[in-house]
Amino acid sequence: MKILLLSVGKSHDAYIQQGVEEFTRRLNKYYPSEWQLISPPKHAASLSGNELKKQEAALILQQIQADDFLVLMDERGGQLSSVELADFVVQKSMAGKKRLVFLIGGAYGVDEPVFKRANYTWSLSKLVFPHMLVRLILAEQLYRACTIIKNEKYHHK
Repeated sequence: MKILLLSVGKSHDAYIQQGVEEFTRRLNKYYPSEWQLISPPKHAASLSGNELKKQEAALILQQIQADDFLVLMDERGGQLSSVELADFVVQKSMAGKKRLVFLIGGAYGVDEPVFKRANYTWSLSKLVFPHMLVRLILAEQLYRACTIIKNEKYHHK
């Protein structure tokens, strides 16, 4: 199984980049993983929030394959502990999924077609985080999940 990490927005700020790269490198020891950043549409600042979400949705859906398992990162989603995330990853791997895709939407969230396409909606917290920080947390939590799966020492109970 491959893990694809999609995020709408600009490239990582330098203070986040190093951490994202480090945890993605570690994650690659368990599952081939890559980040794909989806640039916001041109003239995004002049668009309404709804129009921006519609245009972003078209760009997002172009990146999703029919047999992908899509996890939408959204504050209204269900919450998982690190151990539950590990179980979730194992379940998707054992189900024969070719790609497990995690999506961080744009500043205004995602449009309805993306919500409908998502197989699972996951909230990291009831708190709202900057999108670039979510990238770092997501990469670290997926790495943590893999160490839990392999019963390695990184995660302390």
